[in-house]
Amino acid sequence: ILAAVGEKKIQVIKVVRELTGLGLKEAKDLTETAGAKIKEGLGKEEAEQIAAKLKEAGAEVELA
Repeated sequence: ILAAVGEKKIQVIKVVRELTGLGLKEAKDLTETAGAKIKEGLGKEEAEQIAAKLKEAGAEVELA
């Protein structure tokens, strides 16, 4: 779950596009939605890798 985008919004949008395959507008809309679920039904290891990528881009992430 994307808790907050942080200061580096553009970098977070790029990572979300990479992870989801969404277009620019859809990825931007998703990052602007508080509590947005980026991916569901993942294994713990894959979820942690995705969370690390988003955190590296400056986002605040929660694993659910």
